[in-house]
Amino acid sequence: MNRWSLLAVTVAALAIVGCAAGPNPLIVTVRQHGVAGFWTGLWHGMICPIAFVVSLFNHGVSMYEVHNNGNWYNAGFLLGAGAWGILRSSRSESKK
Repeated sequence: MNRWSLLAVTVAALAIVGCAAGPNPLIVTVRQHGVAGFWTGLWHGMICPIAFVVSLFNHGVSMYEVHNNGNWYNAGFLLGAGAWGILRSSRSESKK
């Protein structure tokens, strides 16, 4: 491996590591409406494209609830966000 390839791999690895998620210091802390669980995560995942666009213009809106119960909220969020891909693929299959 030459020097430029090694440098490119090192820079790419550092960029990927720099994007890693850190710990959530607000996990399991109660906010106004309590701690967000699985069903809230599922809902937030389903509305995440809309919430993203709104969050660009309104700083009071966020895509992800930081006051959550951990893994169950994350699982619900991923399932909800993945529902967009499932709906899209089932719609494209019905057009064939």
